[in-house]
Amino acid sequence: MDHVNRYETRTTFWLLRAEYGVALAVAVVLFLWHFREVDWLVAVALFLYIDLIGYLPGAIAYARSATGEISTTYYVLYNTMHSLVTQSVVVGAWVYFLGFEWALLVVPIHLCGDRFLFGNFLKPFKDPFEPKLLPEFAEFERRIALRGRARIPARPATSDKVLAR
Repeated sequence: MDHVNRYETRTTFWLLRAEYGVALAVAVVLFLWHFREVDWLVAVALFLYIDLIGYLPGAIAYARSATGEISTTYYVLYNTMHSLVTQSVVVGAWVYFLGFEWALLVVPIHLCGDRFLFGNFLKPFKDPFEPKLLPEFAEFERRIALRGRARIPARPATSDKVLAR
């Protein structure tokens, strides 16, 4: 993937997930290494609050929707709560105001677990809230696969004006 072609192949998607798997492993090892020092009430609360605010409302709305369409508010909640940026601010504020504690490791465990174990990243507003293969994406993947087999050049002969668009 690059800034122009914003998609992943099956291979690059698994490689991306593997990177989060490594981060998950590091966080879990550190967490288990210090499990006697963990404030378990804090750990459970920090682990759950991400989905209680960011996932559960949207999942309920999606399940209740006859068409599968729900307000973008649910996507914003999901993306905000599942953002490494947002959760870094939360952890940073916790450390600044309350001090460091090992229970904070459940935040990267939750986010890296979602990405590595389930393949869940941030949600585009136009996609179904729950994973569902879009026919357009299936066709896109089929065409990309054919392009690779047919050895079609990545950059067809065309004018510079067309490329500039």
